[in-house]
Amino acid sequence: MSKSFDFGREAENFAADYFEKNGYEILARNFIYQKAEIDLIIQKNQLIVIVEIKARAYNPLLSPEESVNKKKKKLLISAAHQFIMINNMNADVRFDILALEKKKAEWFINHIEEAFSPIEL
Repeated sequence: MSKSFDFGREAENFAADYFEKNGYEILARNFIYQKAEIDLIIQKNQLIVIVEIKARAYNPLLSPEESVNKKKKKLLISAAHQFIMINNMNADVRFDILALEKKKAEWFINHIEEAFSPIEL
């Protein structure tokens, strides 16, 4: 496996632990629909949260969340709609970005709740 794959897997595991420690239930990891992949689908109470994880080594000039563009957001919305339909769910949905930066052995977290909305696209 490549270092990039290992780094991504480590970030996803860290993110899953972060959400579980904050009271969320993991419903799915790496849900794929057509050209879209949702990193994490989590739930807390009656709220479904679609999480895009962006992880990088520390870089003071560029934050990880800046790489989530309009095309990616549209793909996430489409995949989220499909997941909800497949699972016959009736709940509110929120789209979050979890930006992770690793400096040496430490992860720095920027959890952006309601990072975007289907309405704004």
